[in-house]
Amino acid sequence: MKPVLCLGEPLIEFNQQSDGRWLQGCGGDTSNVAVAVARQGTPSGMIARLGSDAFADSLFALWQAEGVDVSHVVRDPATPTGIYFVHHDEAGHHFSYRRAGSAASLMRPGQVPHEAIRGAALLHASGISLAISDSAADSVFAAIATARDAGVPVSFDPNLRLNLWPIERARAVIHAAMALCDLALPGLDDARQLSGRDSPEDVAQFYLDLGAKIVALTLGAEGALVATKDGIHRVPPRPTTLVDASGAGDCFDGAFIARWLETGDPRQALGYANCAAAISVRDYGAVAPVPRADAVLAELAAA
Repeated sequence: MKPVLCLGEPLIEFNQQSDGRWLQGCGGDTSNVAVAVARQGTPSGMIARLGSDAFADSLFALWQAEGVDVSHVVRDPATPTGIYFVHHDEAGHHFSYRRAGSAASLMRPGQVPHEAIRGAALLHASGISLAISDSAADSVFAAIATARDAGVPVSFDPNLRLNLWPIERARAVIHAAMALCDLALPGLDDARQLSGRDSPEDVAQFYLDLGAKIVALTLGAEGALVATKDGIHRVPPRPTTLVDASGAGDCFDGAFIARWLETGDPRQALGYANCAAAISVRDYGAVAPVPRADAVLAELAAA
């Protein structure tokens, strides 16, 4: 099987626990997606830059344990690996980042592995990769151009972070990328801010009109929907116990991508990804709670 290649910024996570302690783990949206894809039994790989520090060692250990291909990850001894902190309160989870001058932010288009992308099953990228630097954004667009030229599908999650850039610039650059993707993977809150539309159906239609062939829109506590030119299909939320939703969207993305590539059916992929994301919020961290395919299928069968 050809791999799903995820281009972006891997990070080390420090997640605040209920007793005040900090749980160290691995994160970064596209890295989370690569792991989620791999846990569904679909090959995946990272396209990234890291430092040569102990944090980078932790990420490499994770990817190797999960079977994520690391042959397109560059280690730079002169720059650090980025980190972030997750705080929890009554309003949900909140992120604080320490990524200025990180290795990932210095990625350039000349470092994109074009031949590997031409041989991929799918290329995945996100709005965070567009926001961390101009050279990283140029790298994403170079990778997308290569994928489209080779007939490789592109998936894109806007993952809006307004602490990285103003909404006007985010809207222009993210929508330029969304117009080039086959599979759009926005969350409703981000999509409302970016599109100016309110209802989930209007948001989905906005991205179909922009150019996406499939729009898989997560709705938080309201479930999810998928839209194509043939119509809109919606699924309700699945019963779960919310502990930490910090990686739920990435889990959804990876599960949807893997199931869609396997079945070619967006509706089946939606139900599967909705279930995977519901399982993933039952524990702390962006990666540790991401379920494997057997757990998702068992829960779907028990419903």
